[in-house]
Amino acid sequence: MDKKKVAVPLVCHGHSRPVVDLFYSPVTPDGFFLISASKDSSPMLRNGETGDWIGTFEGHKGAVWSCCLDTNALRAATGSADFSAKVWDALTGDVLHSFEHKHIVRACTFSEDTHLLLTGGMEKVLRIFDLNRPDAPPREVDKSPGSVRTVAWLHSDQTILSSCTDMGGVRLWDVRSGNIVQTLETKSSVTSAEVSQDGRYIITADGSSVKFWDANYHGLVKSYDMPCTVESASLEPKYGDKFIAGGEDMWVHVFDFHTGDEIACNKGHHGPVHCVRFSPGGESYASGSEDGTIRIWQTGPLTNDHTEALSLNGSIAKVKTSAEEVSSKIEDFHISDEVKSKEKEEAVNE
Repeated sequence: MDKKKVAVPLVCHGHSRPVVDLFYSPVTPDGFFLISASKDSSPMLRNGETGDWIGTFEGHKGAVWSCCLDTNALRAATGSADFSAKVWDALTGDVLHSFEHKHIVRACTFSEDTHLLLTGGMEKVLRIFDLNRPDAPPREVDKSPGSVRTVAWLHSDQTILSSCTDMGGVRLWDVRSGNIVQTLETKSSVTSAEVSQDGRYIITADGSSVKFWDANYHGLVKSYDMPCTVESASLEPKYGDKFIAGGEDMWVHVFDFHTGDEIACNKGHHGPVHCVRFSPGGESYASGSEDGTIRIWQTGPLTNDHTEALSLNGSIAKVKTSAEEVSSKIEDFHISDEVKSKEKEEAVNE
């Protein structure tokens, strides 16, 4: 077997508890952005390309399970264990709206036209909030058969997708009628559901496998068994020729979309990987872990002019930047000397 290439990630510190959700904005005139949700109750916004910290959204009083940005990356939304979903101004960090729920909010997402916010959670109810009329009561879509784990919009906001924590399958709901029109069957609970950037596929991770469904005709296109229990998967958006998956073994695996063969395996996290997402241009992808860090990995090689950066265990990694640049970027992250010294003190006291 060929030795796998070793990638050098950008490591983003800042969260004090596990990172449980990641979301990339589309490319905007100001670049693209990455938002992260963590059990530390403080979602963070970063430059999607460099991983540089931009700001922290402060206001939740419990673990934040879900996060997203609208199409223009001007607003953020988060779902939390404090029984609320909040909409934030992504430029100032201010709370624009706080929508109270009766139980933990596990998932939230903006509609494509950015006017609506869809939420779901332990209440087993899907709610659609009209952001143009935030004081109006939300529309409640027929009761979900179980506690909601993931939600997404598709078909130009005409259909919503949801999966449950305690049962298999992904349900597709017609927004106008509020009825389930299709169920995509899986053996176990779907922990990650992504609609591909071109709208062709629904990508699901259900622990033992990653599946690709036709988003329009709902048939199963491909299903690949995973080498370990995976919690999240994402399809490369530009060419659609590879996908990533992360889970219990702490590694971020890269697979060939057409064959299912593993083509790379990125090691570096010190805890299970809870979420993986490709950047909007496919040039990099991010992983969030139980260890509290986000790692941004270069997809490479997209071009042939890459420099050989690092030799590890006899393997050569080809990445866009040199090892020195990567290490200097890592040092640039916003970890003050005070935090470093505090960590040292804690280490000594343990």
